[in-house]
Amino acid sequence: RDLVRSRGLGDVYKRQGFYKKENKMIQLDSKSLKLMIASASNQILNNVEKVNDMNVFPVPDGDTGTNMSMTFSAAAKSVVDLDNKKSPVEVLGVLSKSALRNARGNSGVILSQILRGLWQGAEQSGELDVSGVKHALCEARDTAYRAVMKPTEGTILTVIREIAEYAEAHFVEYDDVTLFLKAVLEAGRKSLAKTKEILPVLKQVGVVDAGGFGVI
Repeated sequence: RDLVRSRGLGDVYKRQGFYKKENKMIQLDSKSLKLMIASASNQILNNVEKVNDMNVFPVPDGDTGTNMSMTFSAAAKSVVDLDNKKSPVEVLGVLSKSALRNARGNSGVILSQILRGLWQGAEQSGELDVSGVKHALCEARDTAYRAVMKPTEGTILTVIREIAEYAEAHFVEYDDVTLFLKAVLEAGRKSLAKTKEILPVLKQVGVVDAGGFGVI
């Protein structure tokens, strides 16, 4: 408590793993992060066929949902039984390494690189408060773009880039990490909706980018 107060956060206390001030969540802990990962895994599993049906770029092979699901599900399973005493950074490290080992297809590889960037950004920040989440998202963007030889806009890359850009521009407006994450997700949804206006093939078919949808 003395350490927390010395950081100028006022009457801040640690309860159930979350650092809170009044009713605000100042930073994520490992338990909440693992729950978020499990929820995300369930979401992609429940939408595999929907994502597959959207898969028209770069080739209409209908496997984006399958590849992203297999990649992320394997990674999510690797963190389920981790001790809650592990730091959020350590949880992201296990998640990232498992995703890299289990990456399937182009979409799975890009997803694994996004997760790698999140881990590295969190590692550099040391914690997942609003500033740490912002930094992790920016590293996720940069790592994903570096992994693709010829990045194409209107894809999963555009979505993660615009998420990071929103985070960079607005993180100073938030001191509650939950509200910040909700705002970041909404920015991602808006970016996803625009993908069919960027890539002609998506506009022609009338769908958004499959990989971007999988991330959101």
